Amino acid sequence: STGPQLNAQLEGWLSQVQSTKRPARAIIAPHAGYTYCGSCAAHAYKQVDPNITRKIFILGPSHHVPLSRCALSSVDIYRTPLYDLRIDQKIYGELWKTGMFERMSLQTDEDEHSIEMHLPYTAKAMESHKDEFTIIPVLVGALSESKEQEFGKLFSKYLADPSNLFVVSSDFCHWGQRFRYSYYDESQGEIYRSIEHLDKMGMSIIEQLDPVSFSNYLKKYHNTICGRHPIGVLLNAINELQKNGMNMSFSFLNYAQSSQCRNWQDSSVSYAAGALMVH
Repeated sequence: STGPQLNAQLEGWLSQVQSTKRPARAIIAPHAGYTYCGSCAAHAYKQVDPNITRKIFILGPSHHVPLSRCALSSVDIYRTPLYDLRIDQKIYGELWKTGMFERMSLQTDEDEHSIEMHLPYTAKAMESHKDEFTIIPVLVGALSESKEQEFGKLFSKYLADPSNLFVVSSDFCHWGQRFRYSYYDESQGEIYRSIEHLDKMGMSIIEQLDPVSFSNYLKKYHNTICGRHPIGVLLNAINELQKNGMNMSFSFLNYAQSSQCRNWQDSSVSYAAGALMVH
């Protein structure tokens, strides 16, 4: 809640990272508490170029309400301890007209952290142009593969525009009894190494930009990647643009775990940060 302290933290993390994939057209970054994933997320946000970015789509998974489509916020402004972010009502109008969206209640909006955790980082990355951009927050439901394709197609025209940035909100493996997920491949060594191996398998499939392989990976391993649907939408949007001859590449820049699991009582959440570039 304290702006100056938050600002100093974000500055500290960003200052330790190189911008090698700038300007990013899309980033994948985590949404846990900043003490856990702030330094990881910096690797993605450092690739954002505030000089060209004017609209920022933030796609976050729904953690609290069952949602089979995507939902839009019912407010005009999101407050952050740094400064207020304006929601782009013109783009919201275009999306609403498609009939593919519903409205989040204020309660849902306030309870959901998957979008919220990206707001201060977005504000920080864009501070040199803080009055010149708008945000388009989208809450992504538990979409079927065909729905991911439909939404990917819809968002692809926005992804094609170099003044737009997509922020895709996702943590990676949630491992342990409290997450009801305890996949362990003993050939990898300690549990945390097995988790890393599983995550990196998924990450390399995302880097191949193939939505079908990503779906198959999830069906096979059931890896608890909470932003799998927003990632699926992004991969389908990329796929659509590649069909039209656009050349893109995605690279993961950082990977971290909240703690190292060594026995069955342990639990951890993994984080990854990456950026999409258009060539």
